[in-house]
Amino acid sequence: MNVEAKVLDPIIVRSRLRLLDYVDLMKPELTGLSVFTALCGFYLATVGMFDFLLFLHTAIGTALVGGGAGALNQYTEREYDALMKRTERRTLPSGRLFPTEALIFGVSISVIGVVELSLFVNLLTGFLAVLTFTTYLFLYTPLKRITPYATLVGGIPGALPPMMGWTAVRNETTIEAWILFAVLFCWQMPHFLSLAWMYRNDYRKAGFKTLTVLDPDGGRTSRHILTFSIALVPVSLVPALAGMTGPISFAGAFVLGAAFLVFGIAMWRCAGGRSADVHPGINVRSRRLFYASLVYLPVLLLLLVFDKV
Repeated sequence: MNVEAKVLDPIIVRSRLRLLDYVDLMKPELTGLSVFTALCGFYLATVGMFDFLLFLHTAIGTALVGGGAGALNQYTEREYDALMKRTERRTLPSGRLFPTEALIFGVSISVIGVVELSLFVNLLTGFLAVLTFTTYLFLYTPLKRITPYATLVGGIPGALPPMMGWTAVRNETTIEAWILFAVLFCWQMPHFLSLAWMYRNDYRKAGFKTLTVLDPDGGRTSRHILTFSIALVPVSLVPALAGMTGPISFAGAFVLGAAFLVFGIAMWRCAGGRSADVHPGINVRSRRLFYASLVYLPVLLLLLVFDKV
């Protein structure tokens, strides 16, 4: 028994590590955020009895499509990931999985996710899942090496999950679904651009044409961040004004938006007319803005959920 256990232990360990490698391929942070926003949209759309089975199918389908897109994105960009410190330890650049394994895995779970949503939720949500997948993988991913406007394109697949949650319940794209889309779209710009500023040297090495790579003093980047941070304040108030939520979420959204805007203004005031290497304050403020964005979105969505009318 002891000899058999000693033989099995390394096998079990290797199996667990491979499982973790496949989970890592799915970009669990981004996929988890997509599932979270989709389920918030689902809850906000629900009227009357809550359908737990439909809720579960929506969560599983969204996770599979998002994870598949993440895996295929890593497959496509594996050579570029190897050039950046931020991503050089990912599953494919480090050689823990073969590219063909990632390709088969990504395609398989994406197809299963679309089928899951189309058959067990509805065809509209399945279509939105396909739209999310294709815009992320076939538009945003290649455009990052061509134009700084890829960030705006990338905002589309990032903002579709809450709409998918809404259509899972209502089976139609109402104005409320578009409101949730707008909130996520506006939030993504300061969130991603602050991250892209922090890792601009990595993106430059990999040949990505992000705005931060083409903006040595941070002036254009900070203006984009400020513009969308300002827009986010009124947009985040619309759910309450549209009757989706009550006065508590209205007040909370205003306070959150104002606080988030302060971080955007702080970065904007540091940028422009000087090199970031000469004026490192912009780097500090970019990092603070990024972490503020990680707090802002889940708190806002939870406010909307708890104050649903």
